[in-house]
Amino acid sequence: MTYLFNPPAIVSLPIRGSAARFPVGRVFCLGRNYPWPQAYGPAPQEPVFFMKPASNVVHAQGELPYPPHSDEFCHEIELVAAIATGGANIAAEQALTHVFGFAVGLDLTCRDHQRKAKAEGLPWESAKVFEASAPMTAIVPASDCPWPLQGSLWLQVNGQERQRAELSQQTWALAEVISRLSRQLPLRPGDLIMTGSPPGVAPLKPGDAIHAGIDGIGELHVHIGPRPAAQAANAA
Repeated sequence: MTYLFNPPAIVSLPIRGSAARFPVGRVFCLGRNYPWPQAYGPAPQEPVFFMKPASNVVHAQGELPYPPHSDEFCHEIELVAAIATGGANIAAEQALTHVFGFAVGLDLTCRDHQRKAKAEGLPWESAKVFEASAPMTAIVPASDCPWPLQGSLWLQVNGQERQRAELSQQTWALAEVISRLSRQLPLRPGDLIMTGSPPGVAPLKPGDAIHAGIDGIGELHVHIGPRPAAQAANAA
């Protein structure tokens, strides 16, 4: 087949203990899957999904760029499930058999853009879609994870804890999330599902060091890069 230009390279994540890599297809994200303070309003009655492009997925290491269009750049620690076998209308009882493994991920968010869009009744894609907005650890095969999957997920910034919750506190358990999503559209091998973040979300500054993890799955260490020059000048 002849293309007009070279197609982009396949986005992939390392797999712990393997030379193979996990090719990333689509990235589905779940909103408000933990109890949040009432100040944020009532929890949704059904799972609410949104998406990030695969190109936003990066291996969580080193420096993460500060987005050029935001003044309120926030962290959200999440469990990521990597789908190995697809299907539609998957029963919750069978859903976990479709999971290849798990990773620790950050759903990085431009909260100022999200707040403004919500207030105006507009889509808030610009709050979630930007370079390196979905850093993730290597994927750990499900067979290497403690089961049933339980324990804490947590996040520290500059050594101070900001987020901590138990996986058991999720409003919708992973099996139900997979089942509900597969009713909307068939899942495919390579899909990633980010399963929501607990309260404690707060802004990041250039130079901040993030240390986060999920018991039994892994940890990540990253730091935030400088603001783009034009943005820094406007802030001054």
